[in-house]
Amino acid sequence: MIEHLFSGTGPVVMAVLWILVAASAASWGITFHKLRQLRRARIQSERFVQVFWESKSLGQIHTASLEYEHSPVAHVFRAGYQELMRFTRARRSDVSESEIELGGAANVERAMRRATNQEVTRLEKMLTFLATTASTAPFIGLFGTVWGIMNAFRGLSTAQTSSIQAVAPGISEALVATAVGLAAAIPAVVGFNHFNREVQVLHTDMENFSSEFLNIAERHFLK
Repeated sequence: MIEHLFSGTGPVVMAVLWILVAASAASWGITFHKLRQLRRARIQSERFVQVFWESKSLGQIHTASLEYEHSPVAHVFRAGYQELMRFTRARRSDVSESEIELGGAANVERAMRRATNQEVTRLEKMLTFLATTASTAPFIGLFGTVWGIMNAFRGLSTAQTSSIQAVAPGISEALVATAVGLAAAIPAVVGFNHFNREVQVLHTDMENFSSEFLNIAERHFLK
């Protein structure tokens, strides 16, 4: 049945179908990759936060954070911790008080914000392709359908009969392009919405953790 639908397809419609099939295959590959990536990010972040609140030493937390390679929250912590350690080392050295103040809470906050932005960018990688596929695939399929229908009616002028049976095969083949376009677009838009929501949740977790870490740092290290 499928081979019969594609047997009489013209080169333009066939090119459209190959583009849509390639976009759909890429979208599914991205979907499975992002499912795995965001799942690991969420699970490891939850475990790291638990370790953070159960530990009593920032050094121990930093050592433990190295085990959570896929946790964006752990990456944000390491950025803040490293900046905080630079501040404490400067305070113990012969650096002037004015220079020390410049490297205080503001620098720690900036370092964690920068790490947060980097992690969000990493988590959002390839989501643009899903959004592009979701928005353009139906129109690409519609283009293939319109082109196929045009060819079907053009062939009607050379046919010996003008009944619907003369153009029905060409129209049915052309409509396959719209179906394939929708088949590529629907999973892409569902995946994009789901992953975008997951990234937003992780972004909020990173911002909340940054606020908590900064409060702890200001109470115990940045006085």
